[in-house]
Amino acid sequence: MKKVLFFVCLVMMLMVTACSQESSTPSDYSNKTEIKSTVKKKVPRVAFVYIGVPGDGGWTYEHDKGRQLVDKTFGIKSTVVENVPEGPDAERVIEELAQKNDIIFTTSFGYMDPTYNVAQKYPNVIFMHATGYKTAKNMGTYQGKGYQPGYLAGVAAGKLTKNNKIGYVGAYPIPEVIYTINAFTLGAKSVNPNIEVSVVWSNTWYDPTAERQAAISLLDKGVDVLANYQDSPAGIQAAAERGVWGMGNDSDMNKYAPNTYVTNPTLNWGPYYVKVVQSVIDGTWKSGAYHGGLKEGLVDLAPFGKNVPQDVKDLVEEKKQELIDGKFEVFQGPIQNQSGKVMVKEGEKLSEDKILSMDWFVKGVNGTIPK
Repeated sequence: MKKVLFFVCLVMMLMVTACSQESSTPSDYSNKTEIKSTVKKKVPRVAFVYIGVPGDGGWTYEHDKGRQLVDKTFGIKSTVVENVPEGPDAERVIEELAQKNDIIFTTSFGYMDPTYNVAQKYPNVIFMHATGYKTAKNMGTYQGKGYQPGYLAGVAAGKLTKNNKIGYVGAYPIPEVIYTINAFTLGAKSVNPNIEVSVVWSNTWYDPTAERQAAISLLDKGVDVLANYQDSPAGIQAAAERGVWGMGNDSDMNKYAPNTYVTNPTLNWGPYYVKVVQSVIDGTWKSGAYHGGLKEGLVDLAPFGKNVPQDVKDLVEEKKQELIDGKFEVFQGPIQNQSGKVMVKEGEKLSEDKILSMDWFVKGVNGTIPK
């Protein structure tokens, strides 16, 4: 009888203990979850590949400002390789970086194929390519809607010209340059239907000597407003020597020709770079093509030069707000090409894909696109 009572008591004690343990489980689980949430996530190793040097004052300078924001935000020291030519050398550099980094930003159009090739070999590395169109599972693309501030710069040029002769020094005949020249021309013609935009090509991104010569060739033809797509300020400096209004590209170039500077499209990569790195840390990164415009703050206009008339500033700011608000699109019809063929019908808008593959000039451009 004592043995039976002892067994019954033992069973009851075990049941009480089990219930006690069961009731404590939510508290234990909660504690474990709390501890897990406080564990710091690994910050990835980040690398950048530049076509030039930050000292160019333009394209690379703006990318490097973005890189510095990444370093400051995440407390890291990113890797940078400067002056990397587009071609075989780029692929070699990118592959070397892929062996030691988690995210690689390649910042020039000509890096597209090298980046894509290396991405196939390193599926665990994230590759981000600026201004290209090829993507992969571990490779995305990004670029600004340069045609938006390009249009606004054209509005200013159309208001400022006295003889209706405007010049534009193009870099390379690739879509991003072509659609910016077209947008610039459309902007100028929106306020002055009589203008003509003469285009010459420097076939450079950063070569002050070549870019100066290209600018002079247009200045010798009598243009009284000169826009330039390159990274150096050589073109606007040449214009200043002739007392001609000048516009640069990518970054605020006011200091290089303060008396004759107008404005120009600018880029702000920093917030986007931070967003990409954070998405990798959070495990939410996905491949795709990102196009940021005025509304997103990826592109903008540099502050106007001190001698730009107030009415020109006011008009440009008005048009800028209309673009931000979506009241109109740059490439909305009717739009004709140089030969007069309708490329965008009235009431229609050019799709993003067609903008990003543009290989024709609008009516009002005097120049050719080399094959």
